[in-house]
Amino acid sequence: MESNVLIIIAIGVASLFGLWLIFYFIPVGLWFSALVSGVRISLLQLVLMRWRKIPPAIIVNSLIAATKAGLKLNRNELEAHYLAGGRLKSVVNALISADKANMGLDFKAATAIDLAGRDVFEAVQMSVNPKVINAPPVAAVAKDGIQLIAKARVTVRANIRQLVGGAGEDTVIARVGEGVVSAIGSANSHKSVLENPETISKLVLNKGLDSGTAFEILSIDIADIDVGKNIGAVLQMDQANADKNIAQAKAEERRSMAIALEQEMKARAQEARANVIQAEAEIPKAIAEAFRNGNLGIMDYYKFENIKADTRMRDSIAGAPETQTKSKQKPEGK
Repeated sequence: MESNVLIIIAIGVASLFGLWLIFYFIPVGLWFSALVSGVRISLLQLVLMRWRKIPPAIIVNSLIAATKAGLKLNRNELEAHYLAGGRLKSVVNALISADKANMGLDFKAATAIDLAGRDVFEAVQMSVNPKVINAPPVAAVAKDGIQLIAKARVTVRANIRQLVGGAGEDTVIARVGEGVVSAIGSANSHKSVLENPETISKLVLNKGLDSGTAFEILSIDIADIDVGKNIGAVLQMDQANADKNIAQAKAEERRSMAIALEQEMKARAQEARANVIQAEAEIPKAIAEAFRNGNLGIMDYYKFENIKADTRMRDSIAGAPETQTKSKQKPEGK
């Protein structure tokens, strides 16, 4: 009795597993949902999707959503996009939104945008509802030397035709910053910029900064302008300091040359004094030679010494510096 119960339970379990396996490979419920929604697809195609490792629910639900929205999509194209790694749900939602907004987005363009790594549904939403990009503060200097710090807000919408291969937000922000710097730099006075900030917006907007990007710039608004440093005055002060340092260096060079010349002249003077002393040292030798040769007598020598003594006395009375110096140095010689 117990063995019969076990056999019945085993048969029931096997039957349930077989039914689950059949309904897994033959999704009758999904096929019926597609049928009542107006989507024509055969059970065989659903089974083949299983074998191709494509979830039939994703394909069928995408076809149902597109059909209810009035779009005609091809099953093979949906399967190919899924196998290529695309996001079918995002693509179908984007196609439905674009059709309601009369944007003229086709399936091929939508799948290309999706495979390029961009969110095509978000791009369609941005085309309908523009996005505001807050650019970072940009510092620029007007012609009068005053620095201005401007903050810009850029209103953009997605350009569906250039989403593939078009530049992103960073390029738009960089171009807007460059345009703001150019507009402020061309102003004669910072006061004119503060009085009419819309002139910056007009100049920047007319440059066509959105060319080659995935966006279309609708407006550029200057949200805030702050006055920064007086760059012109700072540059003039730096130049003045540089000129002062150069002048000081040249003056120091001239002073050094003067000191060197003075020392050189002192050395020449010492050399001249040494020559004089050397010449004076030859006098006693000449006198001695004159004595030996009989050209000079003793009386002549005493007269010569008396004349020297009188000369020193007169110099001492007259206060001659050189004589006083010699008289002071003479005892030391002794």
